[in-house]
Amino acid sequence: MQDFESKPAWFDGKFVALKDANLNIRTHALQYGTAYFGGMRAYYNEGKKNLYLLRLEDHHARLAQSGRILRMHWNMPFSEFRDITVKLLKDGGWRENCYLRPFIYKSELSLSPRLHNVEDKFALYAIPLNDYLDTTRGMRAAVSSWTRLSDNQIPARAKATGGYINSALAKSEALENGFDEAIFLDHRGFVSEGSAENIFLVRGGKLITPGTSSSILEGITRRTVIEIAADLGIETIERDISRTELYVADEVFFTGTGAQIAWIESIDRREIGEGKIGPITEKLRSTFFAYASGELPQYMKWLTPVY
Repeated sequence: MQDFESKPAWFDGKFVALKDANLNIRTHALQYGTAYFGGMRAYYNEGKKNLYLLRLEDHHARLAQSGRILRMHWNMPFSEFRDITVKLLKDGGWRENCYLRPFIYKSELSLSPRLHNVEDKFALYAIPLNDYLDTTRGMRAAVSSWTRLSDNQIPARAKATGGYINSALAKSEALENGFDEAIFLDHRGFVSEGSAENIFLVRGGKLITPGTSSSILEGITRRTVIEIAADLGIETIERDISRTELYVADEVFFTGTGAQIAWIESIDRREIGEGKIGPITEKLRSTFFAYASGELPQYMKWLTPVY
């Protein structure tokens, strides 16, 4: 058993050891994918002896938004959500970078794939995590043969568990074909996002990223990058992006809570730019990691200290 499995998780309205937070195999969410989740990061600063949660209030707001879309009326106040999250980390003695997964799920043991009149429950756990994608080298990405689910099918905006079958199909296809990550096109044929990341291009010194109508998750790291870029004097344009524009971009990178900022070396075996991390990506990445570890006073408003 890994050490973190003895640390606390929030399950069924109380703290329990993560190893004891188990579901009945008849649970509605397991049978029908009727759940949604968030992904949060906490970064440890050794010099300050503190652990910092990133944009906790924004994560709470997005969880509530997903609930409205999926008719799962999660109404936990932010103050309670914050207190549970901080206590989980503090009581677990977390002093390393970690990833937290809050999720709301249909908890009844019932048949019928519906969303109304089925009980919801909230759970939260943490695991150690440094890099989800290897940020020390460039990603080799491929445009997927699988199309991104549209907002009228399973809305990416809601971060529903069932929708991640779409991501899993694309990710496995990419890995089995010798790539690191997939890039989805939406139902119109425009660039959408990665299997679990938003995507940005750099052309002519400006950031370009698909808009929220391109079947993307409204990523919190995406928003952070746009705001940091503005502070650095870099303009961001949200618009449709054609597949071939990926090939001629100066720089391309993924963003996400797990991915952080991961630069892309090639797409469909076409080298991007000079085949190395670009200056704008590098500037954004270095600023992001400094902010996340509590080293930039202007961004402390986005951090929640644990200790």
